[in-house]
Amino acid sequence: MNCSLAVNSAGTSRLTDMHHWMVYPSLDVAAKAAADFIAEQIAASIEARGVCHMIVPGGNTPAGCFAALAEKPLQWDKLHCYPGDERCYAVGNTERNDVMITANLLSRLTSIHFHPMQAERGAEQAALAYRKTIGAIDAFDIAFLGMGEDGHTASLFPGNAALQETASVVAVHASPKPPADRVSMSLVTLRQARLRVVLAAGASKAMIMARIRAGEALPVNQVGDIHWFVDEASVSKEGE
Repeated sequence: MNCSLAVNSAGTSRLTDMHHWMVYPSLDVAAKAAADFIAEQIAASIEARGVCHMIVPGGNTPAGCFAALAEKPLQWDKLHCYPGDERCYAVGNTERNDVMITANLLSRLTSIHFHPMQAERGAEQAALAYRKTIGAIDAFDIAFLGMGEDGHTASLFPGNAALQETASVVAVHASPKPPADRVSMSLVTLRQARLRVVLAAGASKAMIMARIRAGEALPVNQVGDIHWFVDEASVSKEGE
């Protein structure tokens, strides 16, 4: 069962006016619902344009969603996936996002076209190279994103200089979480996506979720309208 949260009440910032909130009892249920929704959008993109270009998140939260998504009977060879960000570690480092994505999605669906960021080259060089990789894409069909406890998404952190960059892919320095150097899709790229989805869960997210719903100009609130799939703990009144 799910419900929609009222976020358009008087006084709420326009930053959240177009957010669509779906709340579920647990992360597992939310993840499966997100997988159902994303699968429908992938199919619609392929039907409309013959291909689907999707940004995918790292971290631990998407693992269950990826597993559920992999069970869907889709034309997987027409799906191209791109990490929303990458950490500047050596190839194969278990802290890299592409390692998690491979373990939970690509290992199940080998026909997907995956385009890794070469973050091992350093943030600046990797950003330059990845701009060429996505240069022919006018807009991503789906931006599936995560969200941190500080309101960051991809590797776009509050107050970081990368938020002001206008290139499609940006180098991130001085990240408040290790490693300090990262590569990220920019706000410009995320805003241009045809659809944005965020999966978030846990009581540790309740405080930041309340700030998001209040319209605070956090990075995740600056990417445009979002379809949120969250658990009850993350939007609990205790966190408001």
